[in-house]
This record gives sequence, structure tokens and C-alpha cells, in this order.
Amino acid sequence: MRSLTGQDPEVARPAWLPYWRPQLLAPTVAGMTPEAAIITEFYNRFAARDAEGMVALYADDVAFRDPAFGTLHGDRAKDMWRMLCRSGTDLRVVASGIEGAAGRGSAHWEADYTFSTRRTVHNAVSARFTLRDGLISTHEDSFDFGAWAQQAFGPPGIVGRLPGASSVFQVLSRRQLDSWRARRG
Repeated sequence: MRSLTGQDPEVARPAWLPYWRPQLLAPTVAGMTPEAAIITEFYNRFAARDAEGMVALYADDVAFRDPAFGTLHGDRAKDMWRMLCRSGTDLRVVASGIEGAAGRGSAHWEADYTFSTRRTVHNAVSARFTLRDGLISTHEDSFDFGAWAQQAFGPPGIVGRLPGASSVFQVLSRRQLDSWRARRG
């Protein structure tokens, strides 16, 4: 028997999950907290480079922070993922250690991709989340910016280890995001 969504009742969309791909999430939902299931779905969508699926899990007033972009809010945070998913044609993402309870969550994720300098990057990231009303309201990614800069830029990337280097890069990253948003209309 099928539900109203056309899915088998055993894998129908949970009410707290606004975006649903049962073929990806259903095997992992059993025994997970709602927070862990949402974070799992976020990384499933990231691995598939499905930015729209990712941002559907963000609250409208989401606050995102990482060493590369600094703090982004709302649509700017969502557009960052859209930009990264569209430009990361060889992006591979693997998440692990996903936990969540009481409106909070965390994960470890690793990404492999070719940066715009045509250099390959492997980035290991620790993520922390807060969730509200079944959506991610804050998301903070932490990683070794100096190690990332050396991979992305080669020997000149050593400056990424200097104090304040990530602040300079954040200005450049936000400019790139603003330019992408302007071209997108």
C-alpha cells in the first residue's frame, strides 16, 4: 500500500523533515534522533552536490560560519552552498560521527576537490549545528585554514598560517560570492 506521497508507508516523509529523499535517508533514520537525521540528510545532499536539498534544511535566518567565508546569514549562506556545489564538479564529500540531540548536533566531514587554482585539496572539517523547528539555524565549520591554504595555493599558501590571513581570504571569498549572486540575478 502506498501513502499519499507515493512512498511506501514505512519510508514516508517524517513531519519534522522538510526535504525528503527516502532512497538516501530511509536506511539511516531508524534509531536516529531528528537532529542526527537532518544532519545526515544535509551531508547526503552535499555528497550528491544537491544544493537545493541542502538549503531546504536551513532556516530562513540561518547563520553559517567558517574560516574561508566568515559569517554568512540567510540567503547569503544558502547561496554559498549553491555556488560551491555548482563549481565543485569533482567534489567528493564523506561525513561521519554524526550526532544530535536537544536541538544541537555535530559531524565530521571530509571533502576532496580541485580548487580554482587547479590544485587538489583534502579538507577535514568539524561541524557544529543548532536546530530549531526541524531546521538548521546555526552551522559552524572549523578546519585548519593554514593547511587548506597551502593545498589550495601551493607554496604561496604558507601565508595562510599568518595571523589574520583567514580574514583577508574571507573578504575575497565574500566578494566572489557576491559576484556569483549578481550574475545569478
